[in-house]
Order: sequence, then C-alpha cells, then structure tokens
Amino acid sequence: MSPAEPVEPADPSQADDALPAVAPQLRELRRRASLTLEAAARTAGLSPAHLSRLETGQRQPSLPMLLALARIYGTTVSELLGETVADRDSIVRATAMEPTRAGGWTYWQAGAPGRGMQALRVHVPHGAQGDIVRVHPGEEWLYVLTGRLRLRLGDTAHVLGPGDSAHFDSLTPHRIAAADRDGADLLFVHTLLQSPATALCLGGPTQGEST
Repeated sequence: MSPAEPVEPADPSQADDALPAVAPQLRELRRRASLTLEAAARTAGLSPAHLSRLETGQRQPSLPMLLALARIYGTTVSELLGETVADRDSIVRATAMEPTRAGGWTYWQAGAPGRGMQALRVHVPHGAQGDIVRVHPGEEWLYVLTGRLRLRLGDTAHVLGPGDSAHFDSLTPHRIAAADRDGADLLFVHTLLQSPATALCLGGPTQGEST
C-alpha cells in the first residue's frame, strides 16, 4: 500500500449521492488484491484522485467503472455492491419460479441471484416492446424455445425459430420482438449489473427509430 494515497475530505453537498456500501468494499477489495491506489487506478483508466473519491464515498461509480474494477479485483459487481454472495451451487425448481411481468414481457428467474451471469425464462408477447432499442454493457445469449423471434442487431435483422440462438455484445443496439401473434418463449442469459427482472434491458426507444 502506498503511504501517499490521496484522500480528500468529503463534500457534504454530495453526501446524498454517495453509495456508502460501495466505498468501503472498493477499498477492501483493492487491498485484498494487493494493489496500490495508483496501480488500480492506472489499470482501470482512472486517475488516483478519482479512485480515491470513489473509495471515500465522494463520487458514485458508474456501471462501466464497477465492471472494470470487478475484473481488476477478480470479483463480481455483486460483491462490490456488498450483496450477499450466492450459494456455490443452486438448483431452481420449476415450482419455485415466480413470474414477474414488466413492459408486457413475463420473466421467470432460472438461476441464482447474486451471480455475474443471470439466467431467465422469458415470454415475449406479440407487439410488446417492439420499438424499444436497448444498449447497455454486458453480453446476452438467447435460445428460442417456441414461436419466432425478430432480433435486430445494429443494422441487421434476423428471424429466429425454435432451436435457434444468438450471442452478442449488448453494447450493440438491439431490439427484440415476437414475430407471431402467439408470442415467443426464450431462454435468456445476460451479464448485466445484477438487475432484477423488472429492469432487464428496459428503456425508451432510440430517437428516430421505428419498428
């Protein structure tokens, strides 16, 4: 640990924006990784002063910062946020899968919470969210169980049928819609920031986009 780490006094005007659970975790995990403030900041593409502010709760880390720091410290975003570590092995019974509805879609949690990778079973009804373009950090993998799915990745459109799958970087603008009136059922795996099903990939249409 460098004895000359910059630690700035807290700014009371920003206290409401701080994430008190994140700041101590950031410092503890950096120390556990045996990294000085300067080394960790350099690897993450931050200034030491900026990382110091994150560790003292004076700044709120963005999602890309959390993802970068989690990789550097060899951990998960979930641990950085101080969430309970998931069981090493998890069995999810069909009877325990409670449906959650958001934006017309229906989700069933098919994996353990608190993991860097989240698995869902999803029903996409016809006409729901067809105009929503999504862009966010992470990766997505989907597998069509029933029905046909319209998937647009950037400027390319695809129609996927049962047994077809797709794996893509979710920073690629993407749009998902059911092609048939009966909708489509999917297996869906993502590496988002531990979002609950109700927040999964939801967002407004990109300006100027149309279905």
